[in-house]
Amino acid sequence: MRQSTVLWLLAFLLTCATAYYQRITGPTYPLSGRVNVGGKELLFRLDRSHGGETNAVIKIQTNDSSIHGAVEWKKYTTNDEWTLAPMRYGNGILSAELPHQPPAGKLLYRIALYHNERTVSVPHDEPVAIRFKGDVPLSVLIPHIIAMFGAMFLSARTGLEYFSREQKFKKLIFWTIGFLFAGGLILGPIVQLFAFDALWTGWPVGTDLTDNKTAVALLAWVVTGIALRNSHRSKAWVLLAAIITLVVYLIPHSLYGSELDYNAKEAEKPAVENNNGK
Repeated sequence: MRQSTVLWLLAFLLTCATAYYQRITGPTYPLSGRVNVGGKELLFRLDRSHGGETNAVIKIQTNDSSIHGAVEWKKYTTNDEWTLAPMRYGNGILSAELPHQPPAGKLLYRIALYHNERTVSVPHDEPVAIRFKGDVPLSVLIPHIIAMFGAMFLSARTGLEYFSREQKFKKLIFWTIGFLFAGGLILGPIVQLFAFDALWTGWPVGTDLTDNKTAVALLAWVVTGIALRNSHRSKAWVLLAAIITLVVYLIPHSLYGSELDYNAKEAEKPAVENNNGK
């Protein structure tokens, strides 16, 4: 097998592993676990992200009508009291709805299960935070995903070219920068606009690591391209840029992402005038 083919295959496997890691980590991936209620072990999977204009349905399968439940929820980072929403039983499943929130709005919630005067909290420790977002058209989302993981694939392949006998970097660096720019700085902000009504929430206007890490990866490759253009002895920059990009992609998606400040939103509401004639 040719060396180039082996390097492309290694880059593909590394990209697949990175994509899988991204899929199962981060604050928006559903929280899964097991809980024992009345001697019966129940599996749960609690959503931490909800898109669209509908309420978020929270459910847990019990297959036991003697187990009752309720969902307790409140707005994230507020001093609001907890609201109790009774769960309905049907087809072996207890379910309740959380009210729809504006883009980037978050709710804290937990499930309380009741059986024979015993209450079990799901999860046991901290409540779950669920973030709401708008619908992102597939015509935008799919190209964004393809471009971002295409950039990871090309970055990995360009970095592995460092170990090649011929070391042809120019076209690989060009395509890596192109995919990062298209996926992260063009399609990424469009996705964010649909989802959270904001084009950019990274530095200097926010702390969204998804935006910031994309900018860091792109900057690393631009600097690498300039360094190689000025001196062919700067080939180690290629390996460094590939490592930086790999680290960037290993940072969980949506970490420190867009978040609605309910307290600021309440403060922006105009005061109600007193119309009592005083």
